[in-house]
Amino acid sequence: MYKRVTLRDTVEVPPAHLAEVTPGLVKRLLQDKLEGRMDEDVGSVVSVIDVHDIGEGAVVPGQEGVYFTAEFDALTFDPQMQEVVDGEVVEVVNFGAFVGIGPVDGLLHVSQISDEYLAYDEEGQMLSSRDSNRTLGVGDAVRARIVTKSIDERNPRDSKIGLTAKQVGLGKHGWLEEERQKREPATEAGED
Repeated sequence: MYKRVTLRDTVEVPPAHLAEVTPGLVKRLLQDKLEGRMDEDVGSVVSVIDVHDIGEGAVVPGQEGVYFTAEFDALTFDPQMQEVVDGEVVEVVNFGAFVGIGPVDGLLHVSQISDEYLAYDEEGQMLSSRDSNRTLGVGDAVRARIVTKSIDERNPRDSKIGLTAKQVGLGKHGWLEEERQKREPATEAGED
């Protein structure tokens, strides 16, 4: 889930920029420091939006820069347990598909995609069913539900999000459209 939150953090302003400590400078420094970083409390910081307040600078012995505490708004992405998300398949492997959901990827394990057996086609980079001829490959849009979440703040790329698509209303968008069309009553010929 994307959220706009107000945060406070400390940023080091290098000596060359001390004459011009402006909200724009502090915003750029905060962007460099925080964007892409994962925090268990707020999720992944997608973007620093606006700096509201810059506190008094503090000098730390042995450090060149001056440290300022700033209050700012940020756009964050914090995946919630049981949340339904839409994403795009970014990689297919023999045990499932990695789905890009916001700034992170979730794993849609092969056992959580369908009740049918899905075979891995390494050359075509897809999972396919022999029974229904359905396939799931890179670039396919899917809807899934978050069922597990393990956030690694030190190495955000090592965070793990588990997904499922084995419930009604979840799965590859194309499959969902097929199901919707099957449920709609056929219009009779000649009716307006």
